[in-house]
Amino acid sequence: MIDVYILDDHVMLVEGISKAINETKSAHVNNIFHDIESCRRTLMFERPDVLLLDISLPDGNGIDYCKEIRELYPSVKVIAITSHDEYSVARQMLANGAMGYILKNSSSEELLESIETVYNGEQYICDKIDSIMRRSSTNEVYLSEREKEILKFIVAGDTNPEIADKLCLSPLTIKGYRKNLLLKLGVKNTAALVNLVVTEKLV
Repeated sequence: MIDVYILDDHVMLVEGISKAINETKSAHVNNIFHDIESCRRTLMFERPDVLLLDISLPDGNGIDYCKEIRELYPSVKVIAITSHDEYSVARQMLANGAMGYILKNSSSEELLESIETVYNGEQYICDKIDSIMRRSSTNEVYLSEREKEILKFIVAGDTNPEIADKLCLSPLTIKGYRKNLLLKLGVKNTAALVNLVVTEKLV
């Protein structure tokens, strides 16, 4: 029986994933976390065979945490389970040690196949991400018109509340956009984001 942990802050999604896994005879979900810190504390004392790891989390991102896990607990096999289908995000996650990468709209069969595959020491990438990864590494990151609009305000030095006020959105929504832009463009902070946008003339 493959011992599986899940780190994802979407409660209803996690319930569905757990149910699908626990109905099989090959794997079982023995721990669920909704933030990095609680997972970090547990891994100090016990470790699963496979960790299903979301990328966008309330107290950090799965890309950085995947690298931490790989360095501290190399026996734990990480599968990214995410809504991010951008080349840049997948590349970073796999480079940081993830053995699998699947999307949250993947079928239960694909999820279970990914768990069994990485447990046996092989890499698993879902079909959509595999096709994206096979393209040239010079792929441009796709930015929506809203993301470009927000990037312009960020470059201008506007804060989240200021941007929210101008676009009639909530500051929390703008915070989410900013967080996703950092992930998509592969930078650690706003200063690096602004520098990249200006240098590469992204907007």
